[in-house]
Amino acid sequence: MRKVTTRAFAVLLLVALTIAGTGVFIYRLAVDGDDWATFYANQSIYSDGVLNRGSVSDRNGLVLATASDEGFHYADDSDIRRACLHAVGDLGGNVGTSILSMYRADFVNYSFFTGTTAKAANMKLTLDADVCAAAYNALSGKKGTVLVYNYRTGEIICMVSTPTWDPEQGITFDPNDPDYEGAFINRALSSTFTPGSVFKLVTLAAALENIPDIWQQTFYCDGDTIIGGQRVKCSGVHGTITVEQALAHSCNCAFGEIASQLGGNIISQYAEKYGLTTSHMLNGKIPTTAGSVPAGPGQGDAAWEGIGQYQDLVNPYAFLRLIGAIANGGLCVEPTLLYGESAGSVQLMDPSTAQTIAEMMGYNVQYEYGAGTYPGLEMHAKTGTAETNGGTHAWFAGFITNANAPYAFVVLAERAGGGYYVASPIANATLQKAVQKAG
Repeated sequence: MRKVTTRAFAVLLLVALTIAGTGVFIYRLAVDGDDWATFYANQSIYSDGVLNRGSVSDRNGLVLATASDEGFHYADDSDIRRACLHAVGDLGGNVGTSILSMYRADFVNYSFFTGTTAKAANMKLTLDADVCAAAYNALSGKKGTVLVYNYRTGEIICMVSTPTWDPEQGITFDPNDPDYEGAFINRALSSTFTPGSVFKLVTLAAALENIPDIWQQTFYCDGDTIIGGQRVKCSGVHGTITVEQALAHSCNCAFGEIASQLGGNIISQYAEKYGLTTSHMLNGKIPTTAGSVPAGPGQGDAAWEGIGQYQDLVNPYAFLRLIGAIANGGLCVEPTLLYGESAGSVQLMDPSTAQTIAEMMGYNVQYEYGAGTYPGLEMHAKTGTAETNGGTHAWFAGFITNANAPYAFVVLAERAGGGYYVASPIANATLQKAVQKAG
């Protein structure tokens, strides 16, 4: 009797373990099935590690990458191939945030119930390949990134990162070559940079909402000033100026004083409020790198923090969201890279604050940069020149209000010089093509 009981217990235990194991397998299949099915060793969808089905096109139907029985090919134009590489991806999966890397399961049509199917997916992006090529050519070999998106629909028109390479030719360079530093990283999504004076837009927003007499105050600039025991230098001598003139001149003395009035904690809080210290998810799937804006503990540190130096680090994609909100009455329409897909929206800034800053950015162009510099573009913008140990980053960020092209943009040229002289022409060339294509 004892033997029967023991054997029955053993059988029941075996059945229980089998059921439990099956349950664990089903759970893992539901959670990780798409990764298993789309693993590079799956020969039903990969040939020698190369995806053998699906295609990616731009918003106009231009095929950017396609896989078929004849192999994997990219766009015919080499500039377009290089310009769109970091958004589309390469065969080796070197760009981890690319469409080909992040959406493998979509290309092979994986389903929990049916597995993979032979039907190839055709993914259409919001990018305009011609605009991306214009941005790539305007960067002219400089390391950096160009982002343009429709702040009303969220559609990303341009996302270019350099250095890049021709995916049709494969990797023909030494990854350790300084000229190709960070070539596998999409600088728009996966890098942070010292923002310099474009960050003054954050300090300005904080001042408008926290310093009641900001419009009555004037500031004196004779080239440098001492704040909290630290010397803050300016790029010019501006004399007595208002806050509006301080933004147009990008006066460090004035904004250093404004930042010291606010204090480092408030500035950091506004950077967090506006999403500059957050890791975002493009289309809910592609992660971005979070920025960092630590509070300067003293008045001097707060001054440098407020002018975009100190330890400030900003991600270009996150800053694009903020610019889009300023252009759109404080409402940030989340960017999307997938054509026809909405990513939602969030009220990022108070509408009156956004309107005031937008008007001041227009003033920058009219009275400082020169409207004739951007023919045909209804430009509102802010330059940035960020000092770093390795050189000077050139920034230009803003938006245009052309009826057919409501575009916000961010341009960063890494260690390339001044924002107005370097980044501004890149933005102009890109936007001229974007408006032309918007037609």
